[in-house]
Amino acid sequence: MKTIGLLGGMSWESSVEYYRIINETVKQRLGGLHSAKCLMYSVDFAEIESLQHASEWDILTATMVEASIRLESGGADCLVICTNTMHQMANEIQAAINIPLIHIADATAAEIQTKGLYKIGLLGTRFTMEGDFYRKRLEERHGPKVIIPDKKQRETVHQVIYNELVKGEIRDESREVFKDIIANLGSVGAEGVILGCTEIPLLVHQEDVDIPIFDTTQIHAEAAADWALSV
Repeated sequence: MKTIGLLGGMSWESSVEYYRIINETVKQRLGGLHSAKCLMYSVDFAEIESLQHASEWDILTATMVEASIRLESGGADCLVICTNTMHQMANEIQAAINIPLIHIADATAAEIQTKGLYKIGLLGTRFTMEGDFYRKRLEERHGPKVIIPDKKQRETVHQVIYNELVKGEIRDESREVFKDIIANLGSVGAEGVILGCTEIPLLVHQEDVDIPIFDTTQIHAEAAADWALSV
């Protein structure tokens, strides 16, 4: 079994889920008392959030690269960034390390392909929905057409993530709003919806909606465990 390097804390609420899912997956595959070999570098999300909203992406890239190098130096055999948004600097991170980065969009696209879907809605932070680093990778490398909510809905999703979910606040009224947004994406052609922020699966589950949703936390964590057990 290889050692998984987890770059977390963005937020720790979802990083906990990564740790749980990875260990549960290893236990299911190997049985007995087996658990995952992993290292975690967890950042102070208050610092990250402030830099994100100040558009200080160069500083954020340097911070993420430094943390990734530390994980590799500590013995990690692969790198998992436990957040969708911070894959914005995935290329720079991969260029700075000598271990593979398991990209969350690639893992999610593989799951979408198993369902045979071609038009996919995307929810996430404003940075993920409006930037091209995520949508472009999905469309150009893997094929599905990606659609996003309108501007007002994007802002609602963004605010719920930063004002509630990263703080561990799960509100029924916000779940209803997300359900409506997902239904609206379905009405304009989305065959499924990517929960493209690792906190959204804390709020919305498959039983809440009528079209397939793709839990990027679950998918990414399982992909990491698969890699650790297969190489």
